[in-house]
Amino acid sequence: INRYFNMKLNLAYSPCPNDTFIFYKMYKESMFNIYMHDVEYLNNSLDDEKYDISKVSFYKWLNLNDKYELLKVGSAMGNGCGPILIGRGDKTLNKESKIAIPGKNTTAHLLFQLCYGDFGNKQFMTYDKVINSLVNNDVDFAIIIHESRFVYQSMNLIEIQDLGKWWEEETNLPIPLGCIVARKNLGKEVISKIEHEIKSSINYAYANKEEVLVYVKEHAQELDLEVINSHIKTYVNDFTINLGKIGERSVAELQKRANEQGIIK
Repeated sequence: INRYFNMKLNLAYSPCPNDTFIFYKMYKESMFNIYMHDVEYLNNSLDDEKYDISKVSFYKWLNLNDKYELLKVGSAMGNGCGPILIGRGDKTLNKESKIAIPGKNTTAHLLFQLCYGDFGNKQFMTYDKVINSLVNNDVDFAIIIHESRFVYQSMNLIEIQDLGKWWEEETNLPIPLGCIVARKNLGKEVISKIEHEIKSSINYAYANKEEVLVYVKEHAQELDLEVINSHIKTYVNDFTINLGKIGERSVAELQKRANEQGIIK
């Protein structure tokens, strides 16, 4: 890829286990300038075209798909992996309820809007602060993503609504959460080569799991190996290797429903 440019391309992804697992080989081989940030930071960075290739929420990409190409590889999509609205079990959800949400531009927020409409007193924060804000009584409810879905029950928190399950029952389609995008002005040939590199990196990760897990653990929020492996198994799947027709239908359905509710133009 670098021979097409005078400098390395900028690649940005989150510290979550599925991303660090996917991109390890590209990090190891120093083919790209690597940047690692919370997904909501990456969402906001898209407005300034800060990175050539970036992990973002599908919700954000739907607002900027004129500038960015959705890659067929690298997505976080699947069944039984959606955001979960949780509580402490001591309150009833109402319009005044304070709800911690892991970023305004996240698909978690979009799914909440599709399910509940314009509901609640939303408190936007980075995903790593969400569950503690509920534990510390700063909010009444929280929407969790990433590793938190595997640990919330051990913190005496309960599920109010599995937003992913709601989406699957409504649409009979997998949940489109996050995706990898590239600037359209890189051109089709370069974008195709980027997709090839990501696929190669995923294959390397599966073949060299122990080596890759060292890097994954360096950046994971939850260090328990069982949680990390569950996370990777849940979010790195067939749709990650190739979005395919079903994946494309799911993204189109998300766009259609968001349009119908006036959430995106």
